[in-house]
Amino acid sequence: MTPPIQAPLTPSFAELAFQDGTPRKAFVTAFVVGSVLAVINHGDTMMSGESLPWGKILLTYCVPYCVTTWGAVTGKRALLNRRSR
Repeated sequence: MTPPIQAPLTPSFAELAFQDGTPRKAFVTAFVVGSVLAVINHGDTMMSGESLPWGKILLTYCVPYCVTTWGAVTGKRALLNRRSR
């Protein structure tokens, strides 16, 4: 009797998110897009010399980082699913 065929293990979200240069790509995207958004959303405050809303500015950079990472992970999963068929 032969042993049952095991399906290949699917990498976890963390494995997909932290391999193949994904963090670096997400960081570069977050820096560029976050900077543009920070100027659009908070440029008037920056120019006036008022106190900056640092929490909001931090989130302005976090959002494109998370979106880029999510897109990379879902793309990698789609590629793995196509290959396993």
